[in-house]
Amino acid sequence: MKTSENMSKGRRTVIRTSALGLVGLSLSPLASAGEKTQSQHFGTTTEIVPKHFPNIDPEIVSEVVGKSHSNLERVKELVDKRPELARSVWEWRFGDFESAIGAASHVGRRDIVQYLIQKGARPTIFTFAMMGVHDVVKSMVEFYPGIQRTMGPHGISLLDHAYYGERMNDKMTYTEMDNLKKTIDYLESLGDAGGETYMDETKQEQKKFLGDYKYGEGEKDGFTISLNMRDKMTLGPIGGFGGALLKTKDNLYIYNGSPSVTVTFTAQDNTVTSLTLRTPDTTVNATKI
Repeated sequence: MKTSENMSKGRRTVIRTSALGLVGLSLSPLASAGEKTQSQHFGTTTEIVPKHFPNIDPEIVSEVVGKSHSNLERVKELVDKRPELARSVWEWRFGDFESAIGAASHVGRRDIVQYLIQKGARPTIFTFAMMGVHDVVKSMVEFYPGIQRTMGPHGISLLDHAYYGERMNDKMTYTEMDNLKKTIDYLESLGDAGGETYMDETKQEQKKFLGDYKYGEGEKDGFTISLNMRDKMTLGPIGGFGGALLKTKDNLYIYNGSPSVTVTFTAQDNTVTSLTLRTPDTTVNATKI
């Protein structure tokens, strides 16, 4: 004989089973639809998704900025395919940021600058100074006095950008050359558009700093101090190129116009034994080898 308790248990069992059944019925089509959608999605993928997707491969960005210093044809190959690359920006090291148009600007490549602007690059006061857009440069300085002291990529001054504008004077019109001269004369008249002044050193003084410095056991755990084409000391990874070191005091330098990055050399009996590189967050001691 079924008791009321047994009947209640039975009803609860039926209800529970029915509820699960309803849930199962309602979820099964959804689950199947989800599986089907996922299967269809992956079924239409014909290429391997790039490692950095949806971001552009950093090596491509680096190449666009690097080639914008000198190689118009390669820049066109890259940017014609993806015009947004005309706005590429790269950090070389220690906050030394450079755009593709910034690269072309500080080496006086008017042709590369003009191409990049056509493709959507964003010109700056450094671009206008190099191109000799006198009225624009003057208006910007008058609107924001002191902007002429702002340093460009690699710590290159606004006035130096204007000087580099003369690089392609054999391909410039008379009007372009006249406007560039006006720009240079104006910036020179300001007296402070040439950037900071740093201490000089002789080649004999530089010689004691040159070489490799290690801070770890890894093959690349270190720095190389060498000279660049302008006979300025540079710091880069071991065996690689680097940014200029600008002397502020004896044995004390800042990196490439980045005032928060300093390099201090330690010497004994006029022989350099180590360096200490400091950023706001990291201090690295490296021994000369």
